[in-house]
Formats: sequence, C-alpha cells, structure tokens
Amino acid sequence: MRLRLLTGAVGLALMGVGASLLVNGGQIRDVALWLAGAIVIHDGIVAPLVLGVGLLVAGLPARGTVRGALITAGCLTLVALPVLLRPGTPRNTSVLPLDYPRNWLLTLAAVALATAALVGGRWLWSRRARFRPHWRVRRFRR
Repeated sequence: MRLRLLTGAVGLALMGVGASLLVNGGQIRDVALWLAGAIVIHDGIVAPLVLGVGLLVAGLPARGTVRGALITAGCLTLVALPVLLRPGTPRNTSVLPLDYPRNWLLTLAAVALATAALVGGRWLWSRRARFRPHWRVRRFRR
C-alpha cells in the first residue's frame, strides 16, 4: 500500500512538472492542436477502418489470429508513418540512415508469413487429429 502511495505521489509530481513546462513553454496551442488532430484521425479514420476490417474477417476460421496480425501490422504502420510520410533524403543523412519503406514492407511481410505459418500449422494439426485411427490393437489374453 505504501509503495502505491509513493508511486502515485511521484506520478502526480511528474505531471505537475510537465504541466508547468507546458504552460511556461508556451506550447499549449500546439499540444491542443495535436490532441484535437489525434482525436479526429482516430475517430474519423482509424476506428471505422478497424471495425470494417474486423467485420470482414469475422467469417474466417482463424479470425483471432488474423485480427492479431492486422493489429500488429497497424501498430507497425503507425510507428513507421512519420518516416513514410516524409519521403526523400534528409539534409542530415545520419538522421534516417536506413531504407525505412523497404524495411517496413519487409516487416509486414514477416508478419504475414508468421500468420500464414501459424494458421497453416493449426490447420495441419487439426487434419492430423482427424485422420488418426480410432481403433486400438487388441492383444490376445492368455
């Protein structure tokens, strides 16, 4: 209980430091604009897209695995989005030294391959269990 109170007090103190830096730095307008944009993008684009894709894959036999893969691909895309939306070579080549669009596509391909392997492995395992003989060899008793 004491650890929770201590952690809560430290969290509140850090929130106060962040709020004072926000107010004294004069960035309230920028942060409010960013938060409003995040809400509009989430409620206008991301949520309907996720719901629509969820409805599309609802009839699949491995819908849980496919939904997990789609969530992973979406998170990878959100992480890579700032780099993907800023094409071209930067002024400082050490800032973005890698080929991020290619690496993003390779990562999405790895997610797709892992999902296909998982779904295929489960399908093969279920077929193996289906074709297993159900009879037992009886031993002769003496």
